Amino acid sequence: MPVIILHQPQIPPNTGNAIRLAANCGFPLHLIRPLGFSLDEHAVRRSGMDYRELADLQVHDSLDACLTTLADARLVLVSTRGALPYHCFDFSEKDALLFGNEGAGLPDSVWCAHHDSPSITIPMRGANRSLNLANAVAIIAYDCWRQLGFPGAASSTGDK
Repeated sequence: MPVIILHQPQIPPNTGNAIRLAANCGFPLHLIRPLGFSLDEHAVRRSGMDYRELADLQVHDSLDACLTTLADARLVLVSTRGALPYHCFDFSEKDALLFGNEGAGLPDSVWCAHHDSPSITIPMRGANRSLNLANAVAIIAYDCWRQLGFPGAASSTGDK
């Protein structure tokens, strides 16, 4: 399955939404430190991250450490600076979808280190701020999952 990576996320409810989405799509979720919040039980409950136990969640000290564990993955940068609209991109089950944090997006150091990686963007109207991180993750993850045929999804007969 594709993987979602959040680079130094700052806002607990956004990460909580991404955890829930990852659990429901079956995508592993990787978080890159530093995090703008604690993952202890009390903080997780308070911020709506109670799907943590249902998700394949890993936390890494650096992006390099994360990518080492995902050696066969194709890194895909997701950003307002992306080169291709996401709906024109052919997703793969080996994709690692990298999202920047809520305040700064993906840092220049990541862009420089991974300039050969494909980059995608979500079309938006001009002069607007970027989408909320949780919304962006949902848009990209669901289109990726759709392109792959929704592997692991419950049938349309009402299964849960």
